[in-house]
Amino acid sequence: MEQYIPVLKRTQLFAGVGEEEIASMLSCLDARICTCAKGEYVLHQGAHLDSILLLVKGRLHIQKDDYWGNRSILAQIEVGEMFGEAYAAPDSGALVNDVVAVEESAVLLFDVKRLITTCSSACRFHSVVVRNMFFAVCGKNKKLVDKLSHMSKRSTREKLMSYLSEEAKRQNSASFAIPFDRQQLADFLSVDRSAMSNELSKLRRDGLLQFEKNRFTLL
Repeated sequence: MEQYIPVLKRTQLFAGVGEEEIASMLSCLDARICTCAKGEYVLHQGAHLDSILLLVKGRLHIQKDDYWGNRSILAQIEVGEMFGEAYAAPDSGALVNDVVAVEESAVLLFDVKRLITTCSSACRFHSVVVRNMFFAVCGKNKKLVDKLSHMSKRSTREKLMSYLSEEAKRQNSASFAIPFDRQQLADFLSVDRSAMSNELSKLRRDGLLQFEKNRFTLL
């Protein structure tokens, strides 16, 4: 677990906390490590959580499959991001989505009660981590709002342009890479893959963008 301390130091949850303090807090927070191979389920729909999870290696998708096997990708979790907090509160119910490793991944689990309660040893940085967790939740809510703005568009073309425009602004460049392949992008925007591919070809023909695999340039 100690090998991930430099990663934890760069996360929003442990911002302002030194590596030595993080090492001592891991025991205080009853931290546990979970490793997952590519394609393995980190969490299954219906699970109950008593932990907050933080990705320290790899990449995860929060997704949901309907009865007929149609998949929607609700969010992507990158290294340093926290997840599961919405279901860690008492009476929050069972998980309604799956969490799947897109590549070989490692997740740290923190006991939620220990995380939000000042420990008996009164470690100096515990209150800093609680504050950081609040800011991290605010950031996740903003990402959800951003996705809802894409989903509220009526057509596949509008959804694509909304998402790609936001990525260009986020990465501060007209040329950028997205973290999805074609099927994953269609699942993320909840559109048909063939229709989306046709629309991308039209956008390129109209001189609005260029693309190669997952790399795009807005013109």
